[in-house]
Amino acid sequence: MTAPQQKSLPSEQTPLMGRLAEEVQDAPRVPATALQGSAIMVAMGLLLFIQATQITVMTTAQSAIAAEFDAFSVVTWFSSVFLIAYSSIAPLSGRLCQIFTPRVYVFFTSSLLALGLFVTAAAPNLAVFLLGRAIAGCGAGGQTVTAFVLTLDLTSKKRRGLFLGLISVGMTTGISSGAVLSGLLTTAYGWRLIFWIQAPVALILAPVMFSAIPIRPEDEELDKGALLEKLAQVDYAGALTMTISVTLLLSSLASSEIRIAPILAFLVSIGLFLLIEARFASQPIIPMVIVKLRTVGLTCFAGLITRMARWSVLFYSPVYAMVVRDWNPASAGLILVPTNAGFGLGGVLAGWLHIRRSQSYYLSSLIGYLLFAIAGFILAMVATPTSSVITFVCATFVNGLAVGALLNYTLSHLLYLTHTDVHYIVGALVGMSRGFAGSFGSAIGGGFFMRELKRGLEARFRDHGLEDREELVRKLLGSPALVKSLTGVERAVAVQSYEQAIQRLFLGSCVLILVAAAAQAGTGWRAQDRERQPREVIDEEDQCET
Repeated sequence: MTAPQQKSLPSEQTPLMGRLAEEVQDAPRVPATALQGSAIMVAMGLLLFIQATQITVMTTAQSAIAAEFDAFSVVTWFSSVFLIAYSSIAPLSGRLCQIFTPRVYVFFTSSLLALGLFVTAAAPNLAVFLLGRAIAGCGAGGQTVTAFVLTLDLTSKKRRGLFLGLISVGMTTGISSGAVLSGLLTTAYGWRLIFWIQAPVALILAPVMFSAIPIRPEDEELDKGALLEKLAQVDYAGALTMTISVTLLLSSLASSEIRIAPILAFLVSIGLFLLIEARFASQPIIPMVIVKLRTVGLTCFAGLITRMARWSVLFYSPVYAMVVRDWNPASAGLILVPTNAGFGLGGVLAGWLHIRRSQSYYLSSLIGYLLFAIAGFILAMVATPTSSVITFVCATFVNGLAVGALLNYTLSHLLYLTHTDVHYIVGALVGMSRGFAGSFGSAIGGGFFMRELKRGLEARFRDHGLEDREELVRKLLGSPALVKSLTGVERAVAVQSYEQAIQRLFLGSCVLILVAAAAQAGTGWRAQDRERQPREVIDEEDQCET
């Protein structure tokens, strides 16, 4: 008879070794010293703040810029050209960041952002001004992606969520501050000063980031041949045709009159883009085989429409405060603080208190849309000169809270509905669709607003026997601050027309919210049989891994 086997007893070193193994497994992928980490966090935070302020800086500075360049009819492009460049470069940024390494890529994008700000600040005419905005948008488009890459590389898994949340805080703070800072500086020193201040800061931060970011082990093994091979696989043609398509579509809708020729050119361009993505691109920006999945396509569409409705509040709440409430530009910018605070809080609370595992969030998403629509309707009803300011501010807060939560819920629900092997590219597609919402919201929403404003101004001036106010109407379309200089009937007509246009824009955003909710409802509430998802979907993910 054999002796029974003795169980191995844990030694004094076993708990210690277990903890060490756990710490090694949870260690950052790329180690960094405390000094490097602090420098990266501060510098990246400042870069995110600068690029985020550029998104809303035009809401309170556009009147002064339009007056200087006599560009009252194209004010929607002050923001749209930045956002189009920002959104167009974002799909390529992840790939380029991996090819050139984060430290090189962030140096390039920060320098490009600084160049764009310098060009904008010194612009002698409208064309150069818009060029500067486009250059700055290209530089800013890579900052957010680089921030996410650095978070994945330099932080442990336990602290990763915290730093991802800090990225959102930096962006939200910048968006909230942009309108306030531009309102203060434009009133006291002119609109150019904000760009003159930010440009050298961005330029200084470029070498700081380059020096602080540690070199990854794989970066040392990358030779020239491998670099050229990776660069050759980037979908440049797809990015170019996509940018052209978006620009043509927005140029037809972002004005006081809808133009047919750009729409026809858009149809040709978008057809070429789809052909490139489906047939010729080795690593397409938009993998058609994945977009064709009902859950993915509907979620991306809902995200685009949702953020478009959100941008109508971000861009036109300050206009309401300036014109209808007669606030000064700096105070008007402050009205964005509650809604952005709500946006950040909604996403954090949903993730912290509810989203803790992979499951269906179908009902939570639809409840979020319902709350979003109610808040939008309340905003439309209280956007008057005599309504309660507290009610309006509370409605903007709830608006932000609802959209912040539902964006978190819809992404989590999509990840539940799709195969885990395609989560990387699904997340990228959702992010891209939401990113383009800024340019679509500012241009298409701005075009709708201008058409409604023009119609109201012309009708009211005609009712008062003032048909010869064509030049005043042209200037009022692009300069909300001009209303303050008017008196008598002209001022009353302008305020009433702005009030009506803003109310209709907010009501239009409610319609968009309902469309987005219907699209989200179409995704379904149960996980698909993931084994039946086409094999090429999984292969597509393998091709897109960096």
